[in-house]
Amino acid sequence: MASSAAASHLGIESSEHAGRQPGAVARPGYNVALGYLRGFLVVLVLAHHSVLAYMDSPPPQARSLLTQPPYWHAFMVVDHQHWVGFSIFTGFNDTFFMSLMFFVSGLFVWSSLQRKGSASFVRDRLRRLGIPFLFAAAIVAPVAYYPSYLLTTSPHGVAGYIHDWLSFGDWPTGPAWFIWLLLAFDLAAVALFAVAPNFGEMLGRLVSNAREHPVRFFLLLLGASAAAYDAMVNIFGPMVWTSVGPFQFQTARLFHYAVYFLAGIGVGAYGIERGLLAPDGILARHWMRWTIGMLVGFAVSAVFLLIAITKGATMSPILLNTVGGALFTVTCAAISFSFMALFVRFARRRVWIFDSLSDNEYGMYLIHYMFVSWLQLAILGAPLPAVAKGLLVFAGVLLLSWSTSASLRRIPAVSRVV
Repeated sequence: MASSAAASHLGIESSEHAGRQPGAVARPGYNVALGYLRGFLVVLVLAHHSVLAYMDSPPPQARSLLTQPPYWHAFMVVDHQHWVGFSIFTGFNDTFFMSLMFFVSGLFVWSSLQRKGSASFVRDRLRRLGIPFLFAAAIVAPVAYYPSYLLTTSPHGVAGYIHDWLSFGDWPTGPAWFIWLLLAFDLAAVALFAVAPNFGEMLGRLVSNAREHPVRFFLLLLGASAAAYDAMVNIFGPMVWTSVGPFQFQTARLFHYAVYFLAGIGVGAYGIERGLLAPDGILARHWMRWTIGMLVGFAVSAVFLLIAITKGATMSPILLNTVGGALFTVTCAAISFSFMALFVRFARRRVWIFDSLSDNEYGMYLIHYMFVSWLQLAILGAPLPAVAKGLLVFAGVLLLSWSTSASLRRIPAVSRVV
């Protein structure tokens, strides 16, 4: 089936891509569009984290809190230079990119379950997701957060840092939260497979007409994600995170992400290249319409956010969460469909540099956070505008993460995992 014809996102392998080494030639089944979409999403993650220090500055009273225990571990470096454009950029990313990453990750689950069976599937996921998560939590996260600790008003030192780190009551892992949650979704899929061996085909039938009628699938996904998100956001609010030891997730979005993951399973079970993501399907042919819809949806969401900021005190929390939640789910789906349409339509030819990015994107995702914080700290006092700082940090993070991932993957033990 075409659902096994491409490499999966962030460590979820396919039969064609598994074990591929840097510089190797992909087998004929490799799906260029999805491979490059994965790489693009990871680059967005790197850019997103690189410019967080240069968003619009918080009020002075909030800014002073960022240098006090225990708040410093929740934030990276906060620079005195800021630019509203970075706030728009990060707001755009936050609306969709994690949801789309879960969708892409789900595309290859069904074919892998059928090919390997439950036991082998679980072993593979524990190796490709569990081991990297432990590495990110135990090594990358403490290194990444140390610059934040250096900016606090408390006495500095490695011993003090270790003491403060162990006294948090949880274990911050940064972007690695996605990896453990993806593993949890994979294990849930295995459990579902055990009690309902045909659940993938059932999901596939729901999306079987997506090639010719992508709007119907869009509305189906939108309805399911809105139902999953609306209740949660009205209970917990949009900003709350749940943290139990090293396991964190944005509380209101938990079931929203699960919906996107299941939707990916359905599209993959039906067949990637004969369903929604068919190169000659309606989604790809109408990429311009989806792009316009993406821009309109984000513009409406931005206007509502401005209204909420200026008049939030006079609006009830239920109204804010309900309207804001509805706009979030609509905009998330619109942006996701737009980028899928663009990559399926235009990413058809292999380019070596994009192949390298696709090969190394998982490693880049795992390690980039420590480069982000140290580079932001290194230029904290530089007399540069926010735009220049953000671009410098992003360039440094991209090059360091990419080269480090490529080098580490030349070690056989590492390449078998990442």
